[in-house]
Amino acid sequence: MGNNAPNILVAGGGTGGHLFPALAIADEIKKLQPKAEFLFLGTKGKIEARVVPQRGYAFRTIWISGFHRRLTIDNLLFPLKVLVSLVQSFFVIRQFRPDVVVGTGGYVCGPVLFVASILKIPTVIHESNSYPGVTTRMLAKRATKIFIASDDAKRWLKRTDHLTLTGTPTREILGAVSRSASREFFQIDPNKKTLLVFGGSLGAASINNAVLETLDDLLNAGIQLIWQTGQTDSARVRAAIGNKSIGWLGTFIDRMEYAFGAADLVVCRAGATTLAELTRVGKPAIVIPYPRAAGDHQTHNARSLAEAGAAVMIADHDARLKLKSIALGLLSDPERLENMGRTSARLGKPEAGRAIAETILEMIR
Repeated sequence: MGNNAPNILVAGGGTGGHLFPALAIADEIKKLQPKAEFLFLGTKGKIEARVVPQRGYAFRTIWISGFHRRLTIDNLLFPLKVLVSLVQSFFVIRQFRPDVVVGTGGYVCGPVLFVASILKIPTVIHESNSYPGVTTRMLAKRATKIFIASDDAKRWLKRTDHLTLTGTPTREILGAVSRSASREFFQIDPNKKTLLVFGGSLGAASINNAVLETLDDLLNAGIQLIWQTGQTDSARVRAAIGNKSIGWLGTFIDRMEYAFGAADLVVCRAGATTLAELTRVGKPAIVIPYPRAAGDHQTHNARSLAEAGAAVMIADHDARLKLKSIALGLLSDPERLENMGRTSARLGKPEAGRAIAETILEMIR
């Protein structure tokens, strides 16, 4: 590369599970090559449209969405969206002139990486899930390099000569914020045991229902919550809570480093990015896999963590019945929480982002 600053186009979003690995990769490249120029491509109204500019990266949108399994207006418009997004991707690439295009899954990657491959620009995919998404499976033959987080992903990808097992990249700031600073950030009691609850960037109604079921028992036991409800379920949860003082309640947590830093125990889904962040910070968890995830990969993710002793897994349909006894039992057993946290940290792969960044920069050289 010499003194030339590389241009790196990044496509990934729709959910935090696709976006945050992309940001982690960009951050690592930036540390290794401070002059690198980045442009993120995403969709309007999704998490990336808010978070990427907050993190200081340039951001543009293309018109694309996922394909739903039921008849919707979006499905009727899907062929037009694909065509428009391909044209938009072409003009963005011609204008930005990237040295490499990086995708981290989700529908936004499809048109961008496809056009880049047609134009003979090196393309990189990171796939967090053990069961690769549709976009990754479609692009696998065309990609220059694919990084995977699980060996299980290999069986679903027809080409294996360009696969590298790295784990899921996570941001360095995770685990670097103190407990006291984290609790001050949320303006919660510095001395109470704290339960962090979130259902991914979009929220999870079944987790919210389970927490509502056991809320009074948690509060009576002197436990406070940091609770991300998701936008869709926010009004219902707030109405159900009424004027109870629970700690912190919000639709979305922008600074997860503070949320993890404040928590004694985490209740969450079992998406690959969520579990990668959990193991980076070494937090004990109750994981409730999303039951309709493709290939049931969240159950697979959760089981591996539970069998290692880093988490307790509850099936989604059992959450309302079992969450209370398990959460209260764990929070009253500091020694078990500490052991689970140490086990979780041993499962983490904090070097994943740097390994991917080094390979991308080597490709550009």
